[in-house]
Amino acid sequence: MEAGALSDLDFDTALAMLAWQVELGADEALAETPINRYEAHAEAEASAPPAQSGPALPMPGPGAVPHPMPLRVAGPDPVAVAEDAARAAPDLEALHAAIAGFALCELKRGAKTTVFADGNPAARVMILGEAPGRDEDIQGKPFVGRAGQLLDRMLAAIGLSRSNPDPGGAVYIANILPWRPPQNRDPEAAEIAMMMPFVRRHLELAAPDILVLMGNTPCAAVLGRRGITRMRGQWAEALGLPVLPTFHPAYLLRNPHAKREAWADLLDLRARLKGLP
Repeated sequence: MEAGALSDLDFDTALAMLAWQVELGADEALAETPINRYEAHAEAEASAPPAQSGPALPMPGPGAVPHPMPLRVAGPDPVAVAEDAARAAPDLEALHAAIAGFALCELKRGAKTTVFADGNPAARVMILGEAPGRDEDIQGKPFVGRAGQLLDRMLAAIGLSRSNPDPGGAVYIANILPWRPPQNRDPEAAEIAMMMPFVRRHLELAAPDILVLMGNTPCAAVLGRRGITRMRGQWAEALGLPVLPTFHPAYLLRNPHAKREAWADLLDLRARLKGLP
């Protein structure tokens, strides 16, 4: 954008552009001026020393045994390491420490905090979201940004709260991934796979009566299916629990027309809770 065009921006437009960049994950300044990475790459290639040409290797003759290529040493299997770490956690505190100490997920390198859970661990309802956003990464708790505020209002409408000490009126909230993906991108399949052992152990230790999946990512991770607009409101069974897929609050902020369906899901959840012994 030209400098003159920037100077013509009014306050509201500039604020909206800034909010849009922050939502995309551009929330830190790395330099005083923009850096053209394409030019930097071209300059690095131009200044690189020419490759040294050595003597040509002789071609093997007839009947010669080819020299074996060096084997690539594979690193540890992240899923197997996660399974061992999760299985060894006797309680939620130990599980939190095991996740924080898991070093095989690249997302951890760029995250500020490990977002474990929030709410009452004894709650009969556990909610699984996707991954932390910017606010969650800063505060270290799931669902604390605009989407989290909407979620709190939604839950309050059916008598539930993450701060309620009574398990019957409380919720316990976590995410599939404990670290924020760069620029809030969708989690990758490999990232989900390596964190699922921790998610399963989390459910075992918290032992809720009902699991609510908010959005496509937790549905894909737990149910193996995507398409939340078709799946929402349709009870399923997974990991030994009744499971209710529903919209993520962030989706509702972008699509207010879907709040009616989300409200129907909440009423169904409340009815299911009342029917529990």
